[in-house]
Amino acid sequence: MKQNWVGLILALSLMAACTNAGGIGRSKDSPYAPSGKPLRGNSVDGLIVGHRLMAAGEYELALKAYYRAAGSLGLNADIYSALGSANLKLGRLGQSEKLLRKAVDSDASFAPAWNNLGVVLMERGKSGEAKRVFQTAYALDSGESDSIRDNLRLAIAKTEEIDYDEGDDNNNFSLVRRGSGEYLLLSTP
Repeated sequence: MKQNWVGLILALSLMAACTNAGGIGRSKDSPYAPSGKPLRGNSVDGLIVGHRLMAAGEYELALKAYYRAAGSLGLNADIYSALGSANLKLGRLGQSEKLLRKAVDSDASFAPAWNNLGVVLMERGKSGEAKRVFQTAYALDSGESDSIRDNLRLAIAKTEEIDYDEGDDNNNFSLVRRGSGEYLLLSTP
């Protein structure tokens, strides 16, 4: 009796293994290989997956998700911007700048791409160009985003900083008090 149960369980498991359980599909009577598309529902959008991975700090995995999204959706401003942002977080500033420039070329009205390009330019020490890029992002966003506004303020402050080089100036001055409330500027040797 015990052998009958074992035989029945073995037969059922073999039959279950031969059935299509929702994997990669093809029709039963087709002589061709499977299509590569899953039989069940649609897959999750790679952009959404990438955005969630970016929020979780998983930048390398987000980059891979964005590449998968590019394969299914094609390259557009969203994809270029996402790829550029992931590369920025990974410290790949050159790649990031190229991708973000492609994003703004693809869609000149996409404010997040302009903002992210400005961040890359600031990181690369190109404050003047970053200021202009942030101004474009701010105008496209109509001043709605706090982060774009803050980035623009930082870029303006950075470009307005006066950089004095102490090594080029041979004039050494010191301020000396003379009497009550009178100061005299004297040259020091």
